[in-house]
Amino acid sequence: MTGESADFWHVMSTARTIRRFTPEPVPDNVIHRCLEAATWAPSGANAQCWRFIVLRSAQQRAVVAQAAAQALAVIEPVYRMARPPADDSSARARSYRAIYDLHDHAGEHPSVLFVQQKLPATTELVLGGSIFPAMQNFLLAARAQGLGACPTSWTSYGGEVLLRDAVGVPDDWLLAGHVMFGWPRGSHGSVRRHSVDQVVDIDHWNGDRTTSLDRASAERQSEHQQR
Repeated sequence: MTGESADFWHVMSTARTIRRFTPEPVPDNVIHRCLEAATWAPSGANAQCWRFIVLRSAQQRAVVAQAAAQALAVIEPVYRMARPPADDSSARARSYRAIYDLHDHAGEHPSVLFVQQKLPATTELVLGGSIFPAMQNFLLAARAQGLGACPTSWTSYGGEVLLRDAVGVPDDWLLAGHVMFGWPRGSHGSVRRHSVDQVVDIDHWNGDRTTSLDRASAERQSEHQQR
């Protein structure tokens, strides 16, 4: 095991998304610690209406691979993604290679579904506040033990039906999230985020700020015009 850390601040600042994993199996006790950390997360009214479903059998991993392939087919045209040529060493090409690697090998590694029970008169956004902190705790516990992890959107884009049916999740429960995990092929590094000064306002909204989404949209528009 490499990359372990008991330094809370170091763990948070190096908990980058990892999309490439080695074939080395993850011991049950390591997974258990991540799941235990998830149960320590905040929950509205301390109701703890959540379930964490580990998908590790070959049969369930195959379903995850189906969901990954389906999601990729949807997001490629939306984000104008394509597998980069071998001679492209740009930052975007490296990022795309990691994304494609995750999808290509989705059926080879374990993962966890984060499921939240629906509650009367409560929006899905509010319910998310009772399940996404658990996902974050899982991610931080994984990083602390040297694991790599990657939240995915594979419970969307039609993947929800595949995963719900495979696991047997009742209709009154939400598939809120999904995380792939394993020993990283490579090393952890510092997260790349905007500085505090760029994202914090005091007392009033600053409408002059440009978001990452705005910049990404402008970049895609510029690339499209240059083609």
